[in-house]
Amino acid sequence: MKYFRLSQDAVKALADSYSTPLLVLSLEQIELNYNLLAENMPGVKIYYAVKANPDERIVRKLSSLGGYFDVASDGEMRMLNHLGIDAERMVYANPVKTASGLNVARETGVNKFTFDSESEIGKMAAAIPGGTVLLRIRVDNPRALVDLNKKFGAHPDEALDLLIKAHEAGLDVAGLCFHVGSQSTGNEAYLDALKICRGLFDAANKRGLNLRILDIGGGFPIPTLTEEPDVAAMAAGIYKAVKQYFPHTEIWAEPGRYICGTAVNLITQVIGTKVRNNQQWYFLDDGLYGTFSGVIFDHWDFELETFKTGKRIQATFAGPSCDSLDIMFRDKPTVELEIGDLILVPNCGAYTSASATVFNGFAKTQIVIWEEVYEEIKAKLELAAAG
Repeated sequence: MKYFRLSQDAVKALADSYSTPLLVLSLEQIELNYNLLAENMPGVKIYYAVKANPDERIVRKLSSLGGYFDVASDGEMRMLNHLGIDAERMVYANPVKTASGLNVARETGVNKFTFDSESEIGKMAAAIPGGTVLLRIRVDNPRALVDLNKKFGAHPDEALDLLIKAHEAGLDVAGLCFHVGSQSTGNEAYLDALKICRGLFDAANKRGLNLRILDIGGGFPIPTLTEEPDVAAMAAGIYKAVKQYFPHTEIWAEPGRYICGTAVNLITQVIGTKVRNNQQWYFLDDGLYGTFSGVIFDHWDFELETFKTGKRIQATFAGPSCDSLDIMFRDKPTVELEIGDLILVPNCGAYTSASATVFNGFAKTQIVIWEEVYEEIKAKLELAAAG
C-alpha cells in the first residue's frame, strides 16, 4: 500500500507558502487506512483511539465514514460531544478513570467502559448505574514497541472473580478486551489473546454471565525505517482467527497509530549548525517539545528526508528550545546540511502533535490539509515549471 509522502517540489512550495515548521495532513490517507481495516475485518466496529491524534478534522472524517471512538478522558469526551458525535459511538477505554471523567461520561451519555481492577467497579457503578463494562485482560507482548500491559490488564486468573463482582454491583458485564501493545508487527500476541479470551468466555458462561462483546484493541503497525508491515494480511489473519474462536460475538477494534500515523508529513528546516565534541550538530525549527515529542513518548525513530546526495556523516539533531533535553537524535546518518535546508519527515501523524507543547513560547506546529491546499500548490509547481 502506498502512503502519503510529499515530493521535493511540493515540500518547497508548501514551505514558501506557509513557512516552517509545517504539518501536512492527508484526509484521503485517513480514509484509505480506515477502509483497509474495515475491508479486511468486515463487521468489526472500529473505535479510533483519539489519543493518537485528536485533530478535529481526523475525527470528523472518521465520523463521516461511520467510525466509532476510543476516548480516554473528560477532554476527549467533551471534544467529540462538541463535534456532535453521539455518545453511543464512544467507549471510555481508560482502565483507571478520573472523577471528572466519570462525571462527563454521565453528562454526555457515554455508558461503555473498560476496567481491570476491583477498585474501579464501585466508581463505575456509582457514576453510571447499569453501565456496560468490558474487563481488560493482560496480554504480555515484549515485541511491541510500547508494551501497554506493563501498566494495564487483569491477569487471566483474576478475570472471572472481577466479572462476577462487576455483575453483582449492577453493571452490565458485556465482555472482554485486550491490547497487545502499540506497533505490534506480528499476529502471535493476538492469537494468544484470543485463546485466553475464549477460555474466559466459556468459564463466564458457566457462571451465568453472558459475555457478548470482544474488543481486540489496537497495535496495528505503520512503516518504520527498516520495515513495512503488510497490515492487510495481518488484519485478515487476525479476523480469520476471531471468527474461528468467536463466530457469534460482537467484535471491536481500537486502532490509533495505524489510522493516523501515515497520514501526516512534517516539513522542518535547518536553522543552525555547529560542531561540538568533534560531531556536527544541526538545529531544526521543530523539536522534542513539538512534533518530535514522539522520540520520548513513543520511542519512535523518525525518517529525515533531505532530498540531497553526497558524503554521509553522523550528526546530532536538536530542536529550537533553550533546553538541553531538546535533542532528538545523536549519531544520525545524514548528508551534510546547511542553514535553510528543508527536511521532510513522513509517517509522523501518531503521538507527535498530540503530545506537543508550547514550552519556551514556541507555538505548536501549524497543520494544513493536503487536499485543501493541493490546487494552490499544484498551480505554483506548474507556474515554476513553465517559467
